[in-house]
Amino acid sequence: MHPALQALITIVIGVGGCVSYFYLSNVFLDRVLFPASGPKAGRNINRANMVRPWLFLFPALFALGLYLAYPVFATLWLSLTDRSAGGAFVGFANYERMANEPKFWEAISNNMLWLIVVPAASTAFGLLAAQLTDRISWGSLAKSLIFMPMAISFVGASVIFKLVYDTRPAGQEQIGILNAIWLSFDGGWGSLLVLRLLPVLILLAFAVFVIYGIYQALRPLVWGVGYHGGSSWWGVPVRIAITVAGAWLCYLSLRSVYSLFVYDFPYGQPQTWLTIPFWNNFFLMVVLIWIQTGFAMVILSAALRGIPEETVEAAVIDGANDFEIFFKIKVPQIMGTVVVVWTTITLVVLKIFDIVYAMTNGQWQTQVLANYMYDKLFRANDWGVGSASAIVIMLLVLPILVWNVYNARKEMR
Repeated sequence: MHPALQALITIVIGVGGCVSYFYLSNVFLDRVLFPASGPKAGRNINRANMVRPWLFLFPALFALGLYLAYPVFATLWLSLTDRSAGGAFVGFANYERMANEPKFWEAISNNMLWLIVVPAASTAFGLLAAQLTDRISWGSLAKSLIFMPMAISFVGASVIFKLVYDTRPAGQEQIGILNAIWLSFDGGWGSLLVLRLLPVLILLAFAVFVIYGIYQALRPLVWGVGYHGGSSWWGVPVRIAITVAGAWLCYLSLRSVYSLFVYDFPYGQPQTWLTIPFWNNFFLMVVLIWIQTGFAMVILSAALRGIPEETVEAAVIDGANDFEIFFKIKVPQIMGTVVVVWTTITLVVLKIFDIVYAMTNGQWQTQVLANYMYDKLFRANDWGVGSASAIVIMLLVLPILVWNVYNARKEMR
């Protein structure tokens, strides 16, 4: 059968089925179950009106249960059974096997790195682009260009960046932009500026940002007032955990600064960027940051436009400069939107699969949880561990999803 004819028949059957369902269910309700006649006509009409909304909701509830709730319970059951043993119940044995695999912990570690870098970088670049494009005459064109990567699929973007990171053997002409730039360095001032001073400045700026975050986390405990130094009972361990994580990030940043100064760069040799452990994760992250910056810019630009002009004018009259107006007047007023954008990108990062699959397939220490799950399910045919990793991803996504919905509803109010 021709595909077009098959699609037409499917549409006719689907639409016809919906119309038939609503017509026949109402006929059954009004004429058979609760007929609007006889001595109980009034009561039957009221009962029919109470049931009628559920008749309309039933198809949607059934579809949600079939395509959303059932897969969750089925995956949970698969994670507790051994398919090769006929579906025998094995408890948490699959989770134990997963926890003993180095690749799982590599995926957890990489996902944590993605969660730290990508939402922060995408939101920061989006906020910067929103603020700058609102101040120039050709801002609409600039916004369109920055938003354009959102129209590209993750796999398409990965193909583009594979060309950027492309490597040809030494002596051949390089078509990868990154290698072309790299080969232009030869230990001179340009190398010192771009390969040592610039990364050092970025790392120091990151360390200062983290120290500021630690200060904000500790301020209510050390200098605050009220119960537990102005923080709720559950906020105390969270603030302490943030402080410990921040201190660890500061240590890594400062250690990396030292490493940059003493590292012996292999000048003159083309580099296979995607095979360099640790740094190749950042090369993959650039793809997602490139895509998500447009999304962050659009949402934050709308939030910036919603700030009352009176507050900005009052700050100008008080003598505030542009940086003070931006960081002390505008950013605090859109902090709710910033949190929504941040958590939305965080959800995308937790489910990241396409970019890693298309560019490295989890090799060279770039494994992430979703790719690990795919490997277990469809390559190793290990449904127990694959389902267990799917449950881990769901448990990581769920609290952020609830938090995101809560903040979005609060913003709408």
